[in-house]
Amino acid sequence: MNARKKTLTVALVALTASMLALDAPAQTAAYPTKPVRWVVGYPAGGGTDFLARTVGAQVSQQMGQPVLVDNKPGAGAIIASENVARAPGDGYTVFSADNGVLVYNPALYKKLPYDAEKDFALVGMMGRSPLVITAAPNAGVADAKALIAALKASPGKFSIATPGTGSPHHLAMELFQREAGVSMLHVPYKGGAPALQDLMGGQVPLMMLDLPSGVSAVKAGKVIPLLAMSAERIPQLPNVPTAKELGYANVEAYTWQGLVTPAATPKEVQAKLGTELQKAMGDAGVKQKLYDAGWEARPADASEMTRYADAERKKWHALIKARDIKLD
Repeated sequence: MNARKKTLTVALVALTASMLALDAPAQTAAYPTKPVRWVVGYPAGGGTDFLARTVGAQVSQQMGQPVLVDNKPGAGAIIASENVARAPGDGYTVFSADNGVLVYNPALYKKLPYDAEKDFALVGMMGRSPLVITAAPNAGVADAKALIAALKASPGKFSIATPGTGSPHHLAMELFQREAGVSMLHVPYKGGAPALQDLMGGQVPLMMLDLPSGVSAVKAGKVIPLLAMSAERIPQLPNVPTAKELGYANVEAYTWQGLVTPAATPKEVQAKLGTELQKAMGDAGVKQKLYDAGWEARPADASEMTRYADAERKKWHALIKARDIKLD
């Protein structure tokens, strides 16, 4: 190659690179230009699905593009997690990642098809719901003090249902047992809906419940809320005491949801999604819908979500190790 051709080739490569560099911000600024897929790791109709659809509808309105919820249930949201971890990092796949996905699963399983800390970019928090010990009307426990007395008088006698082993509900039960010095018989179900059905039918006396999954049953008096695993009383259940009020200061447990993208998603797109998410979470209509459904709107940006997830890992990984809970 002579000097003239070599000079032209170098100039052409430099021009192409500069054009691509100029085009990247323009593409980011135009985002989104097509529908966004919002993955949910649980079936349609549940609390996580409701949260995604409610917030997603508002985000769609703000961004001017459809936000399409894609339900991929199974294996404690591991199937959905792997799907998102392997998805293109182009901003058109987002995921409702809960504390099971980001906190519990990495401590419960020796091997996972995703890395909770490396495969996802955190966008921001959305909502949380305290766990509540509830009772069937025929369980013979009318309030929190009666529950504690019954559990202490009859260790291991009372069965308590959860949506499954390794769920936030199960781990909240383990935390409560340790701190309160009581023992219950864990009955793990394949999901919250069948557990709630058996609770309402009196087949199981107790259930660790998240309010979004059972708010209708609670309002209808089909189950009795006894004890909240929250720092303060739940606004939707102002007459239900917290475990802290009964002297168990370390008992605090929630189901919570945040929005994430595949890790390779451009930071500018992550920031755009974070801004739109916070705006949606601040909408009065969205907040009211979440409140009515049993959720506590809990908006937080990516850095706040990172700090929260790190604190949760420290707390729950220690409990999982101490209680020797394993799922494989």
